Amino acid sequence: MELYLVAGIVLVTILIVLLLIRSSKSGDSVILLGLCDSGKTSLFGQLTTGKELKTQTSIIENKGKISTTATKNGKPWKLIDIPGHERVRDKYFYNNKDNARGILFLIDSVNFPREIRDVAECMYDLLANRTMQRNKVSVMVACNKQDIPTAKSHNVIKSQLEKELNKLRQTRSAALLGIDDYSSSRNAFIGKQGKDFEFSHVNPIKVEFCECNLKNTQVEGEVKVDGVRTWLEKL
Repeated sequence: MELYLVAGIVLVTILIVLLLIRSSKSGDSVILLGLCDSGKTSLFGQLTTGKELKTQTSIIENKGKISTTATKNGKPWKLIDIPGHERVRDKYFYNNKDNARGILFLIDSVNFPREIRDVAECMYDLLANRTMQRNKVSVMVACNKQDIPTAKSHNVIKSQLEKELNKLRQTRSAALLGIDDYSSSRNAFIGKQGKDFEFSHVNPIKVEFCECNLKNTQVEGEVKVDGVRTWLEKL
C-alpha cells in the first residue's frame, strides 16, 4: 500500500513539473512587425545600436541583438525585423515565429485611419496564430510618430482597432465555414464568443499599447521609446 502511495506521489510530482515547464514562456527572440513606413527600421536601429538607421524598404528580415536589455539567463534578446510588405511578411514571420517570446507591433499613428484595415488584417493573423497562443507571447503595440499633431493617441488606436477586428472577425469566421482545411488558423475565431472583440479577451496572449516617437520633427535627434524598453525589461 505504501509503495503505491509513494509511486502516486512521484507520478503527480512529475506531472506538475511537466505542466510547469510546458506552461512557462520560452524563446529568446523579439519579432518586429508592422506595415511599410511604420518606422520599424528606425526602431530596430534604436534598440540594437542606439542610433537611427537609414530607412529603406526591405524584402528580407533584419537581425540584431537588443543592446540594453537581456533575457533572464543574461543573454541579449534577438531582434528580428520582418519586412512590412504583405507579399514577403508572412514568409519571414513563419520562419521565425517558433522562437518568439515577444512581438513589437509598430503602427503609424498619423496614417492609421487610412491603414486601419491593413493593420487589422496583420493583427488578426498574429492573434489567431496557434504558435503565438501556445508560446503565450507578449505583444506591445507601439503607436509611432506621436510628435506629429495629427497623430492618434494609443487609446484611440486601441479602441478603433478593436472595432475593426470585431468586423474582420465576422468576415474571417464566415470564410472558415466555407473551406475544408479546418487546421488553418488564419480564419480562427479570436476573443470571446458572443461578445464584441477586446484585446483583453485573447488570453494567453497579452497585448499592451504604448506611444513612441522615433524621429522628432521638433527636436533634432530626440526619440521616445520608454514604453518599449519598459516592456522589454518585463519579458
